[in-house]
Amino acid sequence: MKNIPVVMIIFGGSGDLAHRKLYPALFNLYEQGLIHDNFAVIGTARRPWSHEYLREQVSDAIHETHDQVDENDVKRFASHFYYQSHDVTNVEHYETLKKLAQELDDRYSAQGNRLFYMAMAPRFFGTIATHINDQSLTGSGFNRIVVEKPFGHDLASAEELNKEITASFNEDDIFRIDHYLGKEMIQNIMPMRFTNPLIKNIWTSENVKNIQVTLAERLGVEARGGYYDTSGALRDMVQNHIFQIITLLAMPEPKDLSSSSIHKAKQDLLESMIIPTPEEVEKDFVRGQYLGSDNTFAYKKEPNVDPESTTETFVAGKVKFKKGPVADVPIYFRTGKEFKEKKNRIDIVLKHMNNPYGQAHSNNITIEIDPVSKIYITINGKKIDTSGIRRENLTYEFSKEEMAKVPDGYERLLHDVFVDDSTNFTHWSELKRYWEFIDTVEDAWQKENEKGNPKISQYLPYRMGPKEASDIFESPTEHWIYE
Repeated sequence: MKNIPVVMIIFGGSGDLAHRKLYPALFNLYEQGLIHDNFAVIGTARRPWSHEYLREQVSDAIHETHDQVDENDVKRFASHFYYQSHDVTNVEHYETLKKLAQELDDRYSAQGNRLFYMAMAPRFFGTIATHINDQSLTGSGFNRIVVEKPFGHDLASAEELNKEITASFNEDDIFRIDHYLGKEMIQNIMPMRFTNPLIKNIWTSENVKNIQVTLAERLGVEARGGYYDTSGALRDMVQNHIFQIITLLAMPEPKDLSSSSIHKAKQDLLESMIIPTPEEVEKDFVRGQYLGSDNTFAYKKEPNVDPESTTETFVAGKVKFKKGPVADVPIYFRTGKEFKEKKNRIDIVLKHMNNPYGQAHSNNITIEIDPVSKIYITINGKKIDTSGIRRENLTYEFSKEEMAKVPDGYERLLHDVFVDDSTNFTHWSELKRYWEFIDTVEDAWQKENEKGNPKISQYLPYRMGPKEASDIFESPTEHWIYE
């Protein structure tokens, strides 16, 4: 594996994301040789840490996530980390950071390459990007920036943030990261669709009745009430994770597997996405809030949540496209807190066909993303002892040994940033289209709120969300496959 020379600056180097995800992922890439001798990492935050203390934190993060490690490797890896106490609003601190970055570039022969990672609260993204530009913090080699979600709160704020970032970075150097795109089964969608004639030939509007995406969470908002009450399920999950999945499911086949061809196919699809009218939002979307139980708070009684909140902890809706292999096929989605279990899955429901066995059901293709990773096709067959029909699954599943080898999503995506592969990241043209859709739904809900009669369904915890979510289907014979 090629050794990439680089100085990486992590804004938010003392935070939970850096500790739990970034440091272990970087260590794995170090072990693989992608970064090794010619790299340095600067962690920045407001805390008055030292280089030595950061290195202790990096070492702890590795030991917490790895069962067995070579202590000498951990020590050598951690020696490449440096800490800079930093106030992102103070221009002088960027000058200090610039000097440290250049010193480390010279020391490690990093060839002027810079990688900036936004691992802080989103409200600081624009400030950091602006000061990277006006203080000339970029190097003489490649300059790339990784931005965590959420990228804006609506289209207007996303456009402003994009404007601030593109003042310093070209679009091809902006990596809007969504860790869902690093998951094994999400990365399996395109190979499954395009390499299997059995599946590729039926992945059409003529054969697919509907597609269903479920991202179910077992927990409530817990300590995230302050953030969540300003976001809600639609912005928190649909605008990024669910739309990324839907795009992969509905996009046309790219002409090749280059990043540019894949993003071209996605953009062609998204240009044909149907933006719902207010009347369609009322008919095709359901929002809800979870109630309490003996062991849990109701959403409106969670810490830092407005008791009069209209923020949704559940949303179900429908997306359609005018173009692509499944043009005009309804793609239903739902996501929410306090489901009966954590389960992320996709169900492709094929149309019923006329047959002499009246009780035969449709075939379904199911992709389970979490907590297990598998694909299975539900087929009909004869019962052994009668003439009736039974349902069976043809399953593609990883063994425990294989699952142990599956890299974490952040490891995969950081690898792609280092090698300049933007395939599994979101381009601005895609993100803009997602926000146009989300804003339309949010605007319709806001008008409901202003009339004083918001339609927010209440649902009991540890179930499957509000019963009204079943009302969005276009025909009475359609229903949620995962129940």
